Amino acid sequence: MSELHLWLRHETRTTERRTPVVPADAGRLVGSGVTLTVEESPQRIFPVEEYEAAGCRIVPAGSWTGAPPRAVVVGLKELPDEPAELRHRHVFFGHAYKEQPGARALLTRFAVGGGALFDLEYLVDEHGRRLAAFGHWAGYVGAALAVLHHRGRLTAPLRPTSKEELDEALRPVPGEDRLDALVIGALGRSGVGARAALAEAGAAPTCWDLAETRDLDRAALLAHELMVNTVLTTGPVTPFLTDKDLDEPGRRLRTVCDVTCDVGSPYNVLPVYDTVTDWTDPVRRLHERPVLDLVAIDNLPSLLPREASRDFSAALAPRLPAFASGGEWERCRDRFDETCRALGLTEG
Repeated sequence: MSELHLWLRHETRTTERRTPVVPADAGRLVGSGVTLTVEESPQRIFPVEEYEAAGCRIVPAGSWTGAPPRAVVVGLKELPDEPAELRHRHVFFGHAYKEQPGARALLTRFAVGGGALFDLEYLVDEHGRRLAAFGHWAGYVGAALAVLHHRGRLTAPLRPTSKEELDEALRPVPGEDRLDALVIGALGRSGVGARAALAEAGAAPTCWDLAETRDLDRAALLAHELMVNTVLTTGPVTPFLTDKDLDEPGRRLRTVCDVTCDVGSPYNVLPVYDTVTDWTDPVRRLHERPVLDLVAIDNLPSLLPREASRDFSAALAPRLPAFASGGEWERCRDRFDETCRALGLTEG
C-alpha cells in the first residue's frame, strides 16, 4: 500500500476562515506516517507556522493543481473554476448530488480529468449518519444572527469572532421581551446548536422535528416571531414557507434564519428566496407588509472559525489515515460514481 499523501488546500472564498484539519491533528497525522502538505493561506484561522511546527511541508496557495497524482486534496468549500479537468481525488463539500446550480459542471470536471469527489456531506456510517459535520456551530451562529437582527443589534459587515464575544452580544438587556422562537430540525446537530444559542439569548424555543413536520401546522409556524430552519432534506417534502404565507396578513413571523441554505435544490423547504445572503449583507427583506427578513449565509461556522475547526477536525482527522481502506470512504466514492453514471458522465 502506498503512503497516504494529504494536501490541505487554501480556500479561495475570502470569508472562509475554517480548516478541516487543525495543526494539533496535523501533527498526529504526520506522526502516524501520513505525508501532509499544507498550502499557505492568509485567512486561515491557524497560521501556517503552526502546521510547519507540526511537521507539515508548506507550499504556496493554490499549488494543489500541480500536486502528485496520488495526493488527496482536502478542503471545505468550492473549488476555483480552473483547471477545467480535475485529476486528483478531492475531499470537500461539493453540493453536487441534489441538482444544485453548477453541480453538473463540477462533476463533469472530475469525469473528464479522471479525478473523484469525496463529498464530506456523504461521509457517513453504515446507518447513514454523518461522521464529520459543522452542524452544531452552523445552528449556533445562525440562531445568534437571527436573534441579534430581530433585536436590532446586528451590525454589518460581519466578522469572525469567538464564542465568548458572541455570547456576550446575545444576552438580553434589561426590559427586553423574551423571544417567541421556533427551531425546525431541533433534534439534529444544527438544531441543538440553534437551541443552545437561543438559550443564551434568554429564549425557550418551540422545538419541532420529524413528527411535527410530517403534518405541518402552518398556522402555528406563522405564529412565532422568529424561526430557525436546520432541516436538510434528500427528497420531496411539503415546503415550510411559501410565497402565499408571506402575504398572510396575520403572520407574526418576522425573522427567518435558513441554516441549511439549500437554494436551487428541488427539495428546498424554504422556496421563498433564490439567493443566499453574505457577510457584507447578512439580512435580506423578503416582504414588507408584514415584514419578513431572512438570514441565509452558507458558511455560518466560519464566523466562529476556531471552535468550528477544532470540532470538525477532531471528527475528520482520525478517519483520514484509512482513506484507501474502504468503509465510509468507499461509501463516499460510491455516491460519486452513482451520481456520475446517472448523469451520463461515466459509463455504467
